[in-house]
Amino acid sequence: MGVSTTSLPAPDRAARLREALLAAEFTADGLLDLLGAPAYAALARSETVPALRATGGAARLDTLVRLFLLQRAVPAERAAAALPLADALADGWLAEAGGGGVRATVDVRPYGGPEGQDWFIVSDLGCAVGGAAGAGGRGAGVVLGVGGASTTLAGLTVRARAGTALDLGTGSGIQALHASQHAGRVTATDLNPRALEFARLTLALSGAPGAELLEGSLFEPVGDRTFDLIVSNPPFVISPAGPDEDAARRTYRDGGMAGDDLCRTLVRQAGDHLAEGGFAHFLANWEHVEGEEWQDRLRSWVPQGCDAWIVQREVQDVTQYAELWLRDSGEHGGPDPERYERLYGAWLDEFGRRRTRAVGFGWITLRKAASDRPSVVVEDWPHPVEQPLGETVRAHFARQDYLRTHDDAALLADRFTLAPEVVQEQVGLPGAEDPEHVVLRQHRGMRRATEVDTVGAGFAGVCDGTLTAGRILDAIAQLVDEDPVALRDRTPESIRLLIGEGYLEPAADGAPAAVGEAAAI
Repeated sequence: MGVSTTSLPAPDRAARLREALLAAEFTADGLLDLLGAPAYAALARSETVPALRATGGAARLDTLVRLFLLQRAVPAERAAAALPLADALADGWLAEAGGGGVRATVDVRPYGGPEGQDWFIVSDLGCAVGGAAGAGGRGAGVVLGVGGASTTLAGLTVRARAGTALDLGTGSGIQALHASQHAGRVTATDLNPRALEFARLTLALSGAPGAELLEGSLFEPVGDRTFDLIVSNPPFVISPAGPDEDAARRTYRDGGMAGDDLCRTLVRQAGDHLAEGGFAHFLANWEHVEGEEWQDRLRSWVPQGCDAWIVQREVQDVTQYAELWLRDSGEHGGPDPERYERLYGAWLDEFGRRRTRAVGFGWITLRKAASDRPSVVVEDWPHPVEQPLGETVRAHFARQDYLRTHDDAALLADRFTLAPEVVQEQVGLPGAEDPEHVVLRQHRGMRRATEVDTVGAGFAGVCDGTLTAGRILDAIAQLVDEDPVALRDRTPESIRLLIGEGYLEPAADGAPAAVGEAAAI
């Protein structure tokens, strides 16, 4: 019920349809120009009235917006002026609507690539954004389009050149589309065969290279193969099992395992499928279990031989979590209040049995590293960040490599620079001689802020790549009248923190040797 049937167009027909969409300026930029920012933003919230008011003309772009984004029938002659109508009808993109009109059978949504590419994401009608407006009342095999989770994962992914990439649980194919730009070969898997067809359509209509499409669960379709890049926005929802609950399940969100076992299994198995130096990026949910630290729970998921960076972005108590996903499946406010109460109760019963008091949502990144001292960083960071974060993620693991291979003596013998996006803020009463607090703040990436003492502020302020860390500390010791040996002994831990969180960067090789160090402070 409520799902589309399309066939794969021949390559020349997909190319003709793409050319028609581009000629009509049915692109992200074209939509913004036509609709204006308020109506364009409203579409992302599944609100269509502003766009309807802006597309009353007979221009080709008006026609395509009404067909694919607003799901309105249009006269066949207007559709024929905007796209190759016979091809679209033959391949199932459009269907006759009666009265001489045609209607879309799929949602085709313009999507701007990271380098200005004009891409198109194909999903079930009304499911380009997701949430209650997208999935409510749909069948179990519904295929969603691009939502906030999709763009978050795409922005997190390290975009280094890769020989092979795996998009596990591809859905409409957005992650495979991104990977096709920097990976020699892309494999996309999904348990839902309809999703594989939609991914195929997304790649073809976007003019991207095709991908190897495999049906199956988790890593089963790829056997024992390894990949340079693995990405997955998996069916991570922690939902109960039972007759009523099965009727409300959605393939795109419900993994069919108890609690957070699917995410744990996915992360642990990824270690066997990552090539040396490869990255794996996941979105995940995890349980906050009574009597257990959630950080310890996640550390236990990290496979042997991998570094990990795990960031918790949000926490919901069990009632909020149940309500969110009952709305997603259209149960909230539905015609059967008693059914809603039963389903809600089943979620709470399941959480009670598992002693789950809350559910966390966040990002998990693995990096296959040949080290007997893995770096596993688990943190809670609900604050705003600046996407894309792929370069920030890559730099995090490079810093972990540096810290792992430099003991305190090597650290003090090295030179550092202050990261270019870092500024110093001084907080105190107006007119006060000295600030109460000194804060280092990043204006890019994770946008961290950390308070530093006088030594830390002085150290960071002088780091321009010319003086070794030890020489800087010796000069500071003279200024504050402190034993330089004691200062050298107690400061490396603070320096490691500033390096680990990206405030300081090791100076590039070949920076000039320092002279007159004490005079430079």
